[in-house]
Amino acid sequence: MPVDTYGGARADVEIPSMLDLVHLSHRSLFPPGGIDICRQIALLTGMKKGDEVLVIPSGLGVTLEHFVREYAVVGSGVEDDPILLERAQERLRVIGMLERVHVQAGQMDGLPFRDGIFDAVIAELGLTPRVSAESAVSEMVRVLKPGASLVLVQPVWKAPVDSVRREVLSQHLGCRPLMVIEWKRLLRDAGIEGLHTEDWSDEETAFRPQITNPFPDFSELFTFPEKLAILLRARQRWGWLAVGRALARVREVHKLLTQERVLGLDLVMGLKRVETASEGVPAEPARDVEAPAESAPGEEAGQVTGLPLFGDKGEGKR
Repeated sequence: MPVDTYGGARADVEIPSMLDLVHLSHRSLFPPGGIDICRQIALLTGMKKGDEVLVIPSGLGVTLEHFVREYAVVGSGVEDDPILLERAQERLRVIGMLERVHVQAGQMDGLPFRDGIFDAVIAELGLTPRVSAESAVSEMVRVLKPGASLVLVQPVWKAPVDSVRREVLSQHLGCRPLMVIEWKRLLRDAGIEGLHTEDWSDEETAFRPQITNPFPDFSELFTFPEKLAILLRARQRWGWLAVGRALARVREVHKLLTQERVLGLDLVMGLKRVETASEGVPAEPARDVEAPAESAPGEEAGQVTGLPLFGDKGEGKR
């Protein structure tokens, strides 16, 4: 009988990822970086009233709701998980935002929009569990207006990681991290220029050796009753066998993540190349911009950066 080396589940048993489990919470949580990274994105992209903004995957629509409320943009979101999409629509209906925050079903490698209509596209955690990074980036660039902003907020490998470890961690987290240099190559190849990068890894990130538990975003963000409720919902969707294997894999991944700091959270942004009107020739590429280390977000006194993967304890509650 086929087995999963990390957890012992049969190969035909779908094991929920950590992102899957977090999505089962009834709390509305900001994605990685919390509300602070949303504000930074708005600043970097020059977000303003009337801009067409796309967030993928849209999850429960928390980020998109923030942009619509605070900047009066026209917000659109795409989600490939039908259960999560249904919950997002119900949440938005309850808070009276369903008419202003438009979320719909779609795949990250087949966005349901025509070419060149968005002023900004933001890609958050959950972009690549089921599609390749190349195809997702290609689609995001396709729906962007020339000169418009593409922003990635993604977990990235901070150290060389062998293929076996990459696969184990990717399956557990529910996303497939790349190194920053890999993301930048993909963006350039797709026609994005003037790249700007920022490291948003929390100083007390879960992936540093001094942290006892590798996933405080799940273990500490939720109370015991909340965690129990999440596991009960997971059982209804995947069954106890899959949930048990997921918890077993938590322990296995703990051994890997606490050996070294292998993951961080980075913001990577660029602009879609503009072609000259006369000859269809791309304009001169803009130079890449690296954010200086001393001004990394979250280091100023009193600034809240949130938990390393799933938002902070104080923001996004309903």
